[in-house]
Amino acid sequence: MRHDFYLAWRHLRHHRTRTLILVLCLGLIAALPLGLHQVLEAGEYWMTRRAEATPLLVGARGSSVDLTLGALYFSETGVPTIRMQEADRITATGWADALPVYARHRVQDQPLIGVTLDYFDFRGLAPAQGELPAILGDCVLGADAADRLGLGPGDTLASSSENAFDLAGSYPLKLHVTGVLAKAHSPDDHAVFVDIQTAWVIEGLGHGHGETQAAPTQPDSPFGSPAVRRADAGLLTYTEITPENLEFFHFHGDPATYPISAVIALPHDTRAATLLQGRYLDDDSETEIVRPLDVTRGLLQNIFRVGALFDGILLLVGTIALLLVALVFSLSLRLRQREIETIYLLGCARLTVLRLLFAEILLIALIAAAVCAAVLATAAPYASDLARHFILS
Repeated sequence: MRHDFYLAWRHLRHHRTRTLILVLCLGLIAALPLGLHQVLEAGEYWMTRRAEATPLLVGARGSSVDLTLGALYFSETGVPTIRMQEADRITATGWADALPVYARHRVQDQPLIGVTLDYFDFRGLAPAQGELPAILGDCVLGADAADRLGLGPGDTLASSSENAFDLAGSYPLKLHVTGVLAKAHSPDDHAVFVDIQTAWVIEGLGHGHGETQAAPTQPDSPFGSPAVRRADAGLLTYTEITPENLEFFHFHGDPATYPISAVIALPHDTRAATLLQGRYLDDDSETEIVRPLDVTRGLLQNIFRVGALFDGILLLVGTIALLLVALVFSLSLRLRQREIETIYLLGCARLTVLRLLFAEILLIALIAAAVCAAVLATAAPYASDLARHFILS
């Protein structure tokens, strides 16, 4: 048998090009489904990791998937809003702490998220540079957002305007970058965070009253020479909030009626979570409560169905590849007819030819398996980053 493998190896070395093509085809076809499963498993880990850390989520009744993706991954900006009073209602029960999230706006293609300071403690976010927002108009950047925008503490960033020509609407707001968050390997890395009241200012729900002298012109303002816009004879809508004009800023109406995207509810224990969920069982309610982990697992089941479809396609491709390999060997036997006849003339039995063919096939399979293992080992360190980039970003 040792001689069979020696002869088979010498034959494969002699036909290097054919052997290389067969080995690469078989190795890559075997590596594709295994690599796909590596990426899916990494994606499942990163998605469930954030969902597991978020016990309950309250938002507008409708699509629980859109609600979860919008509040946890900042990927949906068109989710219906609820009122701030929903967060007050949750806190008033004494069963859970409420963290309001407002994720409607974007700034330079990065999600602009309005939160309270408790959100940073909840997510374990801390500044790597600078500090967290302190006053209206301040913002802090996620690590990836800071790299993409090329900004750091002390820089400014202009919010997007809903309608620059509507005096009753919102105006662009010049945000002051106070810090950059440490890398968290989560959707928070891509976001620009502001205080939720700053988000309401961008929405047009807050403005300043005062004299023109209270807000001097600034030639370096990206919004033109004046730092304020005049809405009427007594009302000034500022495009930049500074310590000098901060005292003129205020909100009209009841803040409890102001919009937010969702509320992250943090129950104190299992009993409190059950009682809180019972509060939202009324079908006539405009709000609903969901467990992000359940929603995420349901979403992942659909992703795995797509993965199973890919597995079926790759299985079909692999079968075709094996048939082509069989065809190559069949044609090879025809080309080696004189060689086989020489083996017979030397006194070898027909079983010897079969053993030689078996040795060749086994060697090709072993080398292809080694190629497959090498490809998977090379790609494994990048599977997690690839899943995080395409799924969480």
